[in-house]
Amino acid sequence: MSTHLQGSLFDQADEPVLAPLAGLRRTRLGAGAWLDLLPGWLDGADALFERLAAEVPWRAERRAMYDTVVDVPRLLAFYDADTALPHPVLTEARAALSAHYAGELGEPFTTAGLCLYRDGRDSVAWHGDRTGRGSRRDTMVAILSVGAPRDLLLRPTGGGGPTVRRALGHGDLVVMGGSCQRTWEHCVPKSARAAGARISVQFRPRGVR
Repeated sequence: MSTHLQGSLFDQADEPVLAPLAGLRRTRLGAGAWLDLLPGWLDGADALFERLAAEVPWRAERRAMYDTVVDVPRLLAFYDADTALPHPVLTEARAALSAHYAGELGEPFTTAGLCLYRDGRDSVAWHGDRTGRGSRRDTMVAILSVGAPRDLLLRPTGGGGPTVRRALGHGDLVVMGGSCQRTWEHCVPKSARAAGARISVQFRPRGVR
C-alpha cells in the first residue's frame, strides 16, 4: 500500500526497539479515569510504520449511519488472542504492557486492533470502548502510534467538560485506564492541515472493543 510519511529526525533506528516503561507519566482526568503517556516508547517507529503499511492485510469497511451506508474513514485490521501479530516488536510490546499493568488491570492484554489513517481526511468519531468489561468495570486500552502525529482528543462522556488533547505519533504510547472508557470518550478528528499517514495499534484485554 502506498502511503506518505514524513519521517522523524529523531527516529533513525533501522529496527524497532522498545524503551523501558519506567518513564510513563499519569494524568488524572477525574471520575476515576486516568491517562498514562510515554513519548517515543518505540525507537525505529518509522521503520515499523513502513512494514505495517505494506504487509498488514488492511480492509475497508462500510457502516450504516441513519438512512444510508457510508465508508469508514480509515483502514482496519484485527488480531485476536490466537493470531500472531504482524511484527515481533508488537508481541514484545503487548507482553511488556501486560507485565507492567498486571496489578491494576488484573488480566493480560490479548488483542490488537490496527487503524491506518491515510491522511487528514481519515478519522474516528467520539466513542468509548464499552463492549465487554469496559461497559461496566474499569479496564485499559493501550495505544502505540507509529507514523505522522495525529491528535487524540478526550472529553467527559456526553461533552460539556474540558477537552484533553495529545498529539501522538513516531512511537508514542498512551494508556487510557480506570473508568476512562465509561466516563470519558475519545476521538481522532479530521485535520485540515496536511497530515501524513499514521497507524495506531490498540492493545486490549479479551472481550473489550
